[in-house]
Amino acid sequence: MTDGVLSVMLGFTQALALTMSVAFVTYVGLIVLPYLRHRPAPVGNATSLEWHFLVPCRDEVAVIGDTVRYLRGHFPTAHVWIIDDDSDDGTADVVKALRHTGNGADRQLHLVRRKRPHARTGKGDALNDAYRALKLWMGRHADANRAVVVVVDADGRPAPNCLEVCAATQLFGNPRIGAVQVDVRMVNRGVRQQGVGGLRRRFGAALVRMQDLEFRTAIAAIQLSRGATGTISMGGNGQFTRLSALDSIAGPAGAPWRGSLLEDFELGVHLLTAGWHTGFTVDTHVEQEALYSLRRFLAQRTRWGQGTMQCARYLRRIWDSPHLSTLGAAEMLYYLAQPWMQLLGTLIYPIPFLLLAVRAVHEPQVVLDWFTGGAWVLFAVYGSFGLLPFVLWGPVYRARCEPGIGLWRSLGYGLVYAVYIYTFYVTSWRALTRLVRGRNGWTKTRRNTERAGAGRVALDH
Repeated sequence: MTDGVLSVMLGFTQALALTMSVAFVTYVGLIVLPYLRHRPAPVGNATSLEWHFLVPCRDEVAVIGDTVRYLRGHFPTAHVWIIDDDSDDGTADVVKALRHTGNGADRQLHLVRRKRPHARTGKGDALNDAYRALKLWMGRHADANRAVVVVVDADGRPAPNCLEVCAATQLFGNPRIGAVQVDVRMVNRGVRQQGVGGLRRRFGAALVRMQDLEFRTAIAAIQLSRGATGTISMGGNGQFTRLSALDSIAGPAGAPWRGSLLEDFELGVHLLTAGWHTGFTVDTHVEQEALYSLRRFLAQRTRWGQGTMQCARYLRRIWDSPHLSTLGAAEMLYYLAQPWMQLLGTLIYPIPFLLLAVRAVHEPQVVLDWFTGGAWVLFAVYGSFGLLPFVLWGPVYRARCEPGIGLWRSLGYGLVYAVYIYTFYVTSWRALTRLVRGRNGWTKTRRNTERAGAGRVALDH
């Protein structure tokens, strides 16, 4: 390779990488400002709506009892539907026992039981079974506009004010709103794992903190910014959907949830392209358990990345939808492009350094003179734009979520978050590998309290 060709390639890849970094910094700046300026909105009247919690379960005996007691205790007028996906550990027995404690049966606690071979075919299928059971229980003359379905994970803890907040005028008080996603927090933030070594315990605590920071700052800010584009998406936990909205996309099979591994985002696509509006709020939240294990974390994020890749089949549906603005369609397409951009990034970002290393081997003095002659500024700018979009979330986390932490610690959180984000480049390649090999099965993420190997069953669609 000649010096001229090498210089051209080096300049081109540097310019491309820097352009991508500058674009990302600009994007982050645009979403941070509305997030920092947000102020709580007035709440609504929760009794104006009928609430149904749907809790999908597979081998959740470790947590389901406490979850049922929490939901029934904090939301006494709501119905709780436990979906037992043919558990092997007695999950259904716990629920049946709770239904018949005290004075007679609890008529607002329901158990939907699935049996193999029709069970264990994915979270979406489990939710569809509960949807059909709910429709049958309500009867054909029920007011589907007034009923709201709330998807909560088996370890989920919706905040006590979530029904009042979601009933507000700008959310379900607006009849055009078909679904609302609430903020997600990690219940075990700041809690170190017991029974493991010191280094592993500190690593696990840092991983949990990064998951909390990610959801409460970056993801929350992105969701708030989507209010301007009309493309707020759904999450798997703390997802509120109007029953009439589910009816509108259920089709003849009665299946509003589809087969993607990212069934929550997929649901949002169908709702938005059917003409429904969606909402998001940080005025209330749902708490869930973050993962201490890097292995389980990578497996979870690989599944999410693969689900995003699967949703690429909706590109034409999104672009052609008359219910989405051009800006809204572009935002959704940008989201779907994320794992592919991460794949591209792992190829593009290292190239300038590899080319420079090749030239340094052949002409070390030329490279040294070039670097000391001012090229170091380019590297400083390159590094700053690469780190800044991630590091700033640490101080934002301190300002909006955890004011008790010091400024220096928040900057440290930001630096750790920058490293944390790069794990998604790994999971994108893992997701692509699974996709190419046709491995579309869903694997339950083991709880922190479960023993190794418990409840881990791969499912093929």
